[in-house]
Amino acid sequence: MKKEVMRTIEIGRSYVMGEETIHALKSVSITVNRGEYVAFMGPSGSGKSTLMNIVGCLDTPSKGEYILNGKNVSQMSEDELAEIRNKEIGFVFQTFNLLPRATALDNVALPLIYAGYSKSEREEKAFESLKNVGLANRAKHKPNELSGGQRQRVAIARALVNDPSIILADEPTGNLDSKTSHEIMDLFDQLYQKGNTIIMVTHEEDIANYAHRIIRLRDGLVESDKINEHVRKAFTNP
Repeated sequence: MKKEVMRTIEIGRSYVMGEETIHALKSVSITVNRGEYVAFMGPSGSGKSTLMNIVGCLDTPSKGEYILNGKNVSQMSEDELAEIRNKEIGFVFQTFNLLPRATALDNVALPLIYAGYSKSEREEKAFESLKNVGLANRAKHKPNELSGGQRQRVAIARALVNDPSIILADEPTGNLDSKTSHEIMDLFDQLYQKGNTIIMVTHEEDIANYAHRIIRLRDGLVESDKINEHVRKAFTNP
């Protein structure tokens, strides 16, 4: 039986804008097991980014509960959430979010500073993580010396360096051309094959089709939650 890594129980998120209340999420209940590869899809305003922020502990629900690795994080303080983010979640953003003056190695090592590793341990783990994404030979390069695809690989290496429970990828190919996009998605597929749990937000069908399960949101609710037959066929009929 697969082990559950995260579960939301009827979570909702509302924002007050002037005199109006916006219900970004109304009532969303989903479970993701360890080793799954899930895409959140939906049109603009569907609630997918709000759901991603709650799953990533960047925001808290207005109602309902969010359980991550058996812990109810929906009631945690800011400091507790920061610790959970650093230990449990690896983020990959559309805009890479790299420090421009730091080398690829230093960018990847950044989460390890907060985790209390020594300098030599940080460098060793960061180099190993860069090796895993095929960038060992670019360790000393700064972001402006790397292509867009290489920068996203650095961001993925940084997301992996702490051995997180979940890799959260928010529109990970949004700033890349189509060839580079598919190279990055092939890398995510390799990470999935190694047993990583991946949750991705995208509005692009061809990118979502890399995932093994697609959860579609509309108007703050789950519209559908299905195993991706496209991928299942590809894996059962090589």
